[in-house]
Amino acid sequence: MTPHTNLGQKIAWDDTVLPFQLDLSDIRGRVARLDGVLDQVLAQHDYPPVVEAAVAEATMLTALIGQTIKLRWKLSLQVRGDGPLRLIATDYYGPTEDGAPARIRAYASYDAERLQLDAAPFGQIGKGYFAILIDQGNDMTPYQGITPLAGGSLSACAETYFAQSEQLPTKFALTFGRSTEPGEKESWRAGGVMLQHMPKASPLMAKPEGGSGEEGLLEAGDILDGDAGENWNRAGILLDTVEELELIGPSISPTDLIYRLFHEEKPVVFDPQSIKFGCTCSEDRVRQSMSIYSARDLEHMTKEDGTLTADCQFCGAHYVMDPKTLGFEAEGANDGQ
Repeated sequence: MTPHTNLGQKIAWDDTVLPFQLDLSDIRGRVARLDGVLDQVLAQHDYPPVVEAAVAEATMLTALIGQTIKLRWKLSLQVRGDGPLRLIATDYYGPTEDGAPARIRAYASYDAERLQLDAAPFGQIGKGYFAILIDQGNDMTPYQGITPLAGGSLSACAETYFAQSEQLPTKFALTFGRSTEPGEKESWRAGGVMLQHMPKASPLMAKPEGGSGEEGLLEAGDILDGDAGENWNRAGILLDTVEELELIGPSISPTDLIYRLFHEEKPVVFDPQSIKFGCTCSEDRVRQSMSIYSARDLEHMTKEDGTLTADCQFCGAHYVMDPKTLGFEAEGANDGQ
């Protein structure tokens, strides 16, 4: 990333993640805004508003967290619970090359009969876990971290995850929802800021009996002390002053927002990362996933008209295939071997 110290610089606000660093506090951060991308993510499905809100929050968290992964890596966020909102899954694909956009997608699984349409989204998840998986590519073992759901929001769960799994104090400020501008149709919009203490300055200082958070989980105060703790608390207080319209309104740029919040911390801004909606599904991938099945297995999946169909949970793509061409017993399956 190339640093830019000119905080008056204007960049595209929509569908962008802007990384920055607070040099006086050993803290890094990101400002993000999702507009068209979030609309596209949710347009692939027909979710009730309570599910849309949960997916919107998870998508924004994924954009903020995913910006740190390397080219061509994949970061997945999963939330699973025993409530009516059973699963939220998001994927962030790192750019294929420098300057290219990252891609993001998301979906949710829920029990419509149990779902409370007028309840808070987080309460619909129930007890479960928050997980992050990073796929570094072929021949590399994926990294996975899991923590229990705690804190009353997905943002709080993400903060707990980083404290517990990475020993990195982390703080989020997010807002999301439907908005309408004069002359424009209603659309989804989300904005957020993420702060995270630099790893080199955050050694684990947890007490032997565990953390001070819910169910003994770690919090920032269990990890930092002294000057590092004071710096972190000060940055957190400054972030708490952010207003919803500053995060999602059309009139303030991300660089102006960083300067407004943290100008006393000597912020340095880096190159922005653009994001677009993207799905990796294809008929070839479906065929590959079916290659483990026998002809008898595939017969149980075949419809009355003699076809086998598959739908992508993320983008809704519908694939119709001849079962005779699928599986390890298909004609030509072993050609060339």
